[in-house]
Amino acid sequence: MIKTTIAETYKYVDQEVKIGAWIANKRSSGKIAFLQLRDGSGFIQGVVVKADVSEEVFKAAKSVTQESSVYVIGKVQKEDRSPLGYELLVTDVEVIHESTDYPITPKNHGTEFLMDHRHLWLRSRKQHAVMKIRNEIIRATYEFFNENGFSKVDPPILTGSAPEGTSELFATKYFDEDAYLSQSGQLYMEAAAMALGKVFSFGPTFRAEKSKTRRHLIEFWMIEPEMAFYEFEDNLKVQEEYVSYIVQAVVKNCQVELKTLDRDVSKLEKIQAPFPRISYDEAITFLQEKGFDDITWGEDFGAPHETAIAESYDKPVFITHYPTKIKPFYMQPDAEREDVVLCADLIAPEGYGEIIGGSERIHDYELLKQRLAEHELDMDAYKWYLELRQYGSVPHSGFGLGLERTVAWISGVEHVRESIPFPRLLNRLYP
Repeated sequence: MIKTTIAETYKYVDQEVKIGAWIANKRSSGKIAFLQLRDGSGFIQGVVVKADVSEEVFKAAKSVTQESSVYVIGKVQKEDRSPLGYELLVTDVEVIHESTDYPITPKNHGTEFLMDHRHLWLRSRKQHAVMKIRNEIIRATYEFFNENGFSKVDPPILTGSAPEGTSELFATKYFDEDAYLSQSGQLYMEAAAMALGKVFSFGPTFRAEKSKTRRHLIEFWMIEPEMAFYEFEDNLKVQEEYVSYIVQAVVKNCQVELKTLDRDVSKLEKIQAPFPRISYDEAITFLQEKGFDDITWGEDFGAPHETAIAESYDKPVFITHYPTKIKPFYMQPDAEREDVVLCADLIAPEGYGEIIGGSERIHDYELLKQRLAEHELDMDAYKWYLELRQYGSVPHSGFGLGLERTVAWISGVEHVRESIPFPRLLNRLYP
């Protein structure tokens, strides 16, 4: 007997196989039962015909409950109406464990109920599809950076200083010292780039920001590359090539999942480098002409502003050269305009907001020291960071991509909370 998974049934057309699965749903008549089976790798329909099986098997198929675990044996058949392209003509059903009173039934449930049962909600078709797309983005991320000569480096999660100030950090005690949960691995990745040239990290980050919007999480995952000898334009090129790469990987390898989510794939197929770009100055003028009287030069953009800009494009758009005063201390000023820095935010289409923030970093020791003083940051805490500019400093650049916003955009789900297995929100630490 061939034991396989649902995802690999295509290898065994017209052959009998054994699959371990759960009952996602079922329906039956007097002579036939349809079992919706899932095993983590995918979903497939199992057809049980009364005339072709024993009375015991048909009784088991009709009575088995939602989310019961089973072994099923059956012949793999092509089925064009199935999203998978195949179905299983079942000859035997063995119940491993019978599930009773499964709380998430095939009906509408409120968001809070589903979030309280997130550990079970993940089993549903749409949540399964989002997690598979997330996995593909992660796989393609490693592939892209490995193919382009980057080394993976893991920065610490516990830090003694804050890249962008301490106001939105979770503080803790590190024995008798103050410490923080990392909001970014960037500063450490700059040190790694001085050793290894091109590096990237992928890990959890934390923001103690009391926000309830559909774009925000308290704990999220960041991909953060840093590159020695890369200037501003080089940085933008890597960003657009990377984003194009992961989007097209999903389009190629997650067709079933995108269909499950009713995602308009034609919009994703357009995501190819290069991406359009506008300056912060141009963005301010554009918004004011669109009737946004609340925004003036020197202020940061909110979600409505980013959405309005993104609606003019069918690709992600770079907004470049933000005012120095609204950006972190480490960003390199424009040589021709010291009131703006060599930075860019990448805004996703369809209202998903900023998915990347990046910049060329200050590489001059005296200027960085000046910026630290202006931001009233502790020189002793940043001594090691300053030393990177004392021993062979070079122009260097980097960026951070927020994984969950990117997953939400590519998947087409409305809220970022569905793009991470167990979201941490302002009022949610369970399950």
